[in-house]
Amino acid sequence: MQQKIPEALNFHKQSQRLELNYSADETYQLSSEMLRVHSPSAEVRGHGNPVLQRGKKQVQIISIERVGHYAIKIHFNDGHDSGIYDWGYLYDLCVNQEKYWESYLEKLHQAGESREADADVVKLMIR
Repeated sequence: MQQKIPEALNFHKQSQRLELNYSADETYQLSSEMLRVHSPSAEVRGHGNPVLQRGKKQVQIISIERVGHYAIKIHFNDGHDSGIYDWGYLYDLCVNQEKYWESYLEKLHQAGESREADADVVKLMIR
């Protein structure tokens, strides 16, 4: 399969969304939270044992830099900046965004965690 490279990247600062244009009729947007919780870094991927990211709902992108001709590096306001997002990984995030997001939300729920930075999830037992 040929790797898809975006024709244009546009970062919308106010909405904190990265727009990836692959053609006139193939455009996607990824939120800063989506990009942060699915960072390809070892810190998130956990060397094969993924580390669930919580409290990232309000995370913001500070800057985006190009890495050669194959990727971008994103700097977030929580200090995270070690993920290298290659073109193949970004395209995968775009086309599988809904599936990955639902899986992430389910993992948060199962762990009793929240997207909010300063929130504790309390489970009530009703008898």
